[in-house]
Amino acid sequence: MKKIKIVSLLIVMIFSIKSFAQDEKNPWAIGVGINMIDVSGYGISKPFDQLKDYIGVKDFNALPVLSRLYVAKYLNKGFTVDVVGALNSIDEIPSGEVSEKTYYSLDFGLRYDLNELFGQTGWFDPYAKFSIGGAWVDSNSALELSPTLGFNTWFNDKVGLNFESAYKTSSLFDANGVGSAPYIGAYHFQHSISLVLKFGAKDTDSDGVLDADDACPQIVGKKELQGCPDMDGDGVSDKDDECPELAGTVATKGCPDADGDGIADKFDACPNKAGEFGGCPDTDGDGVADNKDLCPTLAGPKKDAGCPDSDKDGLSDNNDKCPKTFGAVANGGCPWADTDGDGVTDNLDNCVNERGPKSNNGCPVKLTEEAKKSLGTYAKTIQFNSGKAAFKPGVTKTLDVIVKVMREFDGVRFDVEGHSDSSGNDAKNLKLSQERAQAVVDYLTSHGIANWRLNAVGYGETKPIASNNTAAGRALNRRVVLSAIEK
Repeated sequence: MKKIKIVSLLIVMIFSIKSFAQDEKNPWAIGVGINMIDVSGYGISKPFDQLKDYIGVKDFNALPVLSRLYVAKYLNKGFTVDVVGALNSIDEIPSGEVSEKTYYSLDFGLRYDLNELFGQTGWFDPYAKFSIGGAWVDSNSALELSPTLGFNTWFNDKVGLNFESAYKTSSLFDANGVGSAPYIGAYHFQHSISLVLKFGAKDTDSDGVLDADDACPQIVGKKELQGCPDMDGDGVSDKDDECPELAGTVATKGCPDADGDGIADKFDACPNKAGEFGGCPDTDGDGVADNKDLCPTLAGPKKDAGCPDSDKDGLSDNNDKCPKTFGAVANGGCPWADTDGDGVTDNLDNCVNERGPKSNNGCPVKLTEEAKKSLGTYAKTIQFNSGKAAFKPGVTKTLDVIVKVMREFDGVRFDVEGHSDSSGNDAKNLKLSQERAQAVVDYLTSHGIANWRLNAVGYGETKPIASNNTAAGRALNRRVVLSAIEK
């Protein structure tokens, strides 16, 4: 019952202790504790009987004093070597009680941390060990081979408890050959509990950070920075600080960020204005950073450096001389002028100051002599009723022929001369002649002849072609004559 209570207490202690494995940080350990010898009366051929011996209290030997001392040194990759010395007294063996026999043992072991295989448990630091050593009982000595299981638990990174259970095979060498060692037989168990102290950790630069954890073991630094210095005090160690002499932020690897946009000033195209485009803002939200935007307050496409193109003529407003009017890029974004108003823009007009048809590149067309004669003949038949600007019957057929001639010689300009007979007063006749000329112009323009080609002018009764003394002569004088304007 006493043994059960002890085991229960140890289990509670185990679950309340943290795990700090022995490793390169504290490579050395020394342990002081007690050991117990449990002699087995059965050989390896009877494993179940041996198991009963292992968990039973029969043949259990212990000294009520510190009776075990060991020193261990961590090597690498979970391996540790140790030297263990123990003192005990044998007074219970399977054959019965005997007088106390002093027991000494000295073992050399190699441990392997099982957490290397299964991962750190956070509280449990188990290991497997194999030892070779010797045991002495009174004047007899024996060679021992010991497969062992054990574990450590740690109060902190220095102090802990060690629990170990070894299965020892003992062989006695004497004049009679190899045999079982007196009082401990061929097999016995050795259990131990030790208080352990780890040591040997180095802090070369004396900054309170052990070399194993110190990223800068030769330079005094801060604990929170793994032992590295921070010259500018910005919380970024000098080894990671891209600007070690200028205070910055962790996000910018220790470099200043004046505008707080997360981009270090040395990489920020606009260090004093927060922005996401290389550190620059985009005021108009057009996707072009202000430092590259020629119109930072007006949204525009990237191809136009952030400037709009209001008239959609392919030229951004900042380069467009007529930003509100669609025009040719070659003309600075403005429409081409038509100086002479002939419908042919100046860039295509070979006669900018003279009207002419597009078919003649904007230059006037010369009327042929035949055409002049034809128009002269037709013009004689454009006659009017007396005192009126209304055409006589059949005149419109003549005008339709004239339209065809004018279209053939597109661009030729004409004077449309109105005339009257001598009936009535001069003022009335002058007005009437102007109205007759305009009547012809109106008919021609209504049939597609450009107005600019026609110049209506009234001469009244001043240019008769026949005598006004006869009705026939007066009829001939009431006429309209077309003549080409040639320069």
